[in-house]
Order: sequence, then structure tokens, then C-alpha cells
Amino acid sequence: MSQNPDKLNSSEEKLNALEDDEEESLDSSDQSVRKRKRQSAPGCHRDDTPKSSPSRPVSIEELMETAKGVTNMALAHEIVVNGDFQIKPAELPEHSLEKKVRDIVHKAFWDCLEAQLKEDPPTYDHAIKLLGEIKESLLSFLLPGHTRLRNQITEVLDLDLIKQEAENGALDISKLVKFVIGMMGTLCAPARDEDIKKLKDINEIVPLFRAIFSVLDLMKMDMANFAVSSIRPKLMQQSAEYERKKFQEFLEKQPNSLDLVTKWLQEAADDLAKLGHETLPPHCKDGATGGASALCFTAVQNQAYLKLLKWDHVNRPFPETLLMDQTRFLEMQLELEQLLVVGTVLLVTFSAAGPALIDMPGFAERIKTIVKVLLTGMHLPSFNLKESLATVGEKVCAEVNSCLSQHGFTPFSAEREAVLKGQIQAVASPDNSISKLIDTRIQKFLENYLASSHQKSLPAIPGGLGPIQRELEEIAAKYIRLVNYNRMVFSPYYDAVLGKILTKEESQIVGKSEES
Repeated sequence: MSQNPDKLNSSEEKLNALEDDEEESLDSSDQSVRKRKRQSAPGCHRDDTPKSSPSRPVSIEELMETAKGVTNMALAHEIVVNGDFQIKPAELPEHSLEKKVRDIVHKAFWDCLEAQLKEDPPTYDHAIKLLGEIKESLLSFLLPGHTRLRNQITEVLDLDLIKQEAENGALDISKLVKFVIGMMGTLCAPARDEDIKKLKDINEIVPLFRAIFSVLDLMKMDMANFAVSSIRPKLMQQSAEYERKKFQEFLEKQPNSLDLVTKWLQEAADDLAKLGHETLPPHCKDGATGGASALCFTAVQNQAYLKLLKWDHVNRPFPETLLMDQTRFLEMQLELEQLLVVGTVLLVTFSAAGPALIDMPGFAERIKTIVKVLLTGMHLPSFNLKESLATVGEKVCAEVNSCLSQHGFTPFSAEREAVLKGQIQAVASPDNSISKLIDTRIQKFLENYLASSHQKSLPAIPGGLGPIQRELEEIAAKYIRLVNYNRMVFSPYYDAVLGKILTKEESQIVGKSEES
């Protein structure tokens, strides 16, 4: 029986909440990706979900412990798979209540500091506290071997001595701030040299303190990102075991956390069975000559990973073991969808233009640039593909005629232009035969790429995909990295699930053979 749509699987709910948090904290590149991902939250459209294992009561403490483990696992995963991962300062929305409250509190603090320094004689209570915080920040940047710098900071920013000087009216705050700026210049990354230079141009003490703390925050961010980049090689070696361990802990608390994975792999096995095993790689030979036993684990997994690039993210929840990478798979899916349209338009155009133009230097790239620019944002709700392709047809015909004229050829007649524009507009149809052909070849290339991921030589680009080869190989490289890492982490679980699936398939085939 299907699960009640109103009852969320608790494991999926936590993992989905984790993904939502990750979206807000990490830099996302595409609003349409985030929107479609939120729409596909596990728990919506649950009618086709397989039976779940019996659930058990879970305490609040167990939930908190599990959520913490999953959060740590997600962070380690993000650092490993995202080479551009960086810790960034939190930016509050411009008109949010939180930002208004923060700005009011900060303004009150700095106004109070300014008022104290303007007293006669000046009061340095706030200023001394700030110097103490600055001292701690500077010391936190030092490595164990920085003994001389540590002694300098401790000696100059001696808070007890500073308090005595303030009480006796002998405190030179400007001299201390000058030392702080100099030390910051010594410790900062080269990228902050310009910020340090700007500090030296500020003469008023309160704005200078504010600017110093802003630059210190940036330096802390630089230090954190340096630490991340330093541990990444070591983390990559251990992350697979760490993620597997955390997922196992999660699975022990929620035994039904592989339901969607089971359904996903079952569908892949069914797909291969329907295809008559034509997609089985040469190395997939388990001693069987046919039937379900020929569906070796690798072939089924490869088919399952290919299905992720055709996933219905709006109506279907994503497999549990891939939730942390759902955004990345969706981004690649959108890129492939756009690349499919680009490739189809290019093939139609080159077929109409003939070999004379195709071989001309720069012609193919100019046409591709025109098409890609006009298809920008094609996954946004406001985008009209048919209208955009009409514009593409106009621009492409103009470029083709211009190129023909420049090289002494006869430009297209009005009739040939109309035919080419019609062919380009027809690409918007889901039933377009050329588009289906390009799509089949793209899928075949990715399938071959998956099968040869353990080999040094890459598969050849199928005919018709030459103009989009560079873009396709870039997507394939990202795709393979994600697949290989996911396989490395979760292959024991996939093998266990597939063992049950394929054994069941084998039994059914044997039973049918005996009946016949």
C-alpha cells in the first residue's frame, strides 16, 4: 500500500530540511534550480512510494543527535565535491527585521563610544574592550611558531598597562591603533592589502575602529577558507568512510531510509530488462547467458544514474542517498536540456548552410553564441521557447546570409529562409525527430562515459554532436565526479538492495521457465 500523503517519512523530512539549509547558506547560481528543488520536496506526491519498514518512536534527543550528524556529513560532503567551496559572511536581507535590529544596536554602540571619547577627560572603557577583542583576533591568526609576533602583540596590547595609562591620562589611542593596522598588514592575505591601505587613510578614531573590525572579519574568513583548502586532500581520503558511517547511524534510527533508493534501482533494473540488456557493458558478464542474472550490479547502477538526468524533480522525491547532490544533478539536467536545444538548432542550421560554411573559421562558434545567448533563462517560468526560437531563426538566417555574401556565395532565397526558420521553430515540439535524435546520442555518450569512467581513454563523440562537444564533455566530467563519489560512499547499500532485486527477478524467470 502507498503511504498516507499527509505523513512525512521522518528521515526524508530531516534530509530535506538539511538541503533547504544548505541552499540558504551556500552560493546558488540559478533561481529556477532552487525553485524546482523546493517543489520536489520528499513528502509531496507520495502515492507511488514503496512500502516502508515499520517505524519506531524516536526521542527528541535522538532526533537532535541525528540531525547534527547529518549536518556534519553534509558539510564534509560539500567541501569534498565542491572545489569552489568557501565560507562566506552571512548577509541579512536589506529590509529584514533582523538587519534593522542589528544596525540599530551597532549604531548605539558606536555612538556610545564616540560620546565617551569626546568627554573631557575622555573615557576609554569601550575603547579598551575593543582593543582586547582586537588583541584576541590578532593572536588567533598566529601559528605556534610565531613567537616573536605573539610577544609583540602581548606587549603592546597589554590591557592592564593600557588601563593604567587611561587612568593617568597618558593613553595614546592613535599609537595603539597604528600598531594594530601594521600587525594586520603583516598577517593578512595579499588580497587584503588594499583594505589595509584604506585603513591608513581614516583619521577619525570611531570610523577607524569600525573599519578595523570589518577587515578583521574578512581576515577570519580568509583563515577559515585556507583551513578548508588545507584539509580538503585529507578529507577526501576519509570523507567516503565518514559519510557512510553517518548514513549507517541514520539508517539504524530510521530503517525505512532506503525506500526511495530501492524504488529507483528497481526501475533501472526494469528498464534494462525491457531493453533486452542491449545496454549491458562488455565487462558485465556474471556467467549468465540471459535473464535477470545478466543484469549485473554495475549495469543497473549505471542505468540508475542516467535516470537522474531525466528526473521529474517537481513530482518525484529524490533517492535518499543522493539528496545532498540533488541541486547539482538538477543543474546538470537543466544544462543538458538547454544543450539539447542548442545542438538541435546547430544541426538544422549546418544542414541547411552546407559544408562550405561549416568549414569557415569562426562560423560555427558565432552561430552557437547567438543561439546560447537567446536561450539564456530558458527554464524560467516567464521564458517562451517558441518565441525565442523564432528570434533565433531570424538571427541565424541573417548571420548565414552575411557569411555567404562575404565569401562570394549566393545568399538564401526567401523560400530557403522560411524553411530554415520553420525547422528551427519546430525544435520547440517535444516530438521533433531531430531533437529526439540528438537527445538519444547525448544519452548514449553519457552512458559510454559512465561505462568507461575507469578507463584512461574517453568515448568518441557521436555524429552530430561535434559543435557542442566542449560543453558536453564539461557536463560529463562533472557528472562522472558526482557519480563516482556517490558510488564510492554508498555502493555497499546499493549492492545489498540490488542483491534482493536481482534475486527476486531471477526467481520469477526460473518460475516462468518451469511453468512453460
